[in-house]
Amino acid sequence: MKRIIKGKAHVISLLILGFLGISLFLTGCQKEDPGGKKIKDLEFTVVEDADVPEPLMKMINEKKKEPFKLSYSDVENLYIVVGYGEQPTGGYSITVNAVYLTDNAIVVDTDLVGPGENEQVTNALTYPYVVIKTQFYDKTPKYK
Repeated sequence: MKRIIKGKAHVISLLILGFLGISLFLTGCQKEDPGGKKIKDLEFTVVEDADVPEPLMKMINEKKKEPFKLSYSDVENLYIVVGYGEQPTGGYSITVNAVYLTDNAIVVDTDLVGPGENEQVTNALTYPYVVIKTQFYDKTPKYK
């Protein structure tokens, strides 16, 4: 009789642990909005290398071999940089899907786009990154 009770307790314990594990897994997979409720889209420009402030360009060159995200501000502008690290060839580009203001952040959504299947590319290492310039806000950038 004791043996049956222990067996049932063991099965119940395993079921509870399994349920908790599945619950944690499903909760961890939910996609959260990184910056809260959207207030408004921000106007921005993608900055060419020649127009990037020198201190920021120095930081980019130091970090570009690995994926990175950074921001830099002057009195009136905020520069947000997203780098995708070393890539094996040329032909990569970055799309900026959205830049918007929330209650507590500036949300930046970008994607790395690889070369097309039939596109001719250089066989040299490249370091794709994008520099986004927008009006200065005293908010931390968040990335999607």
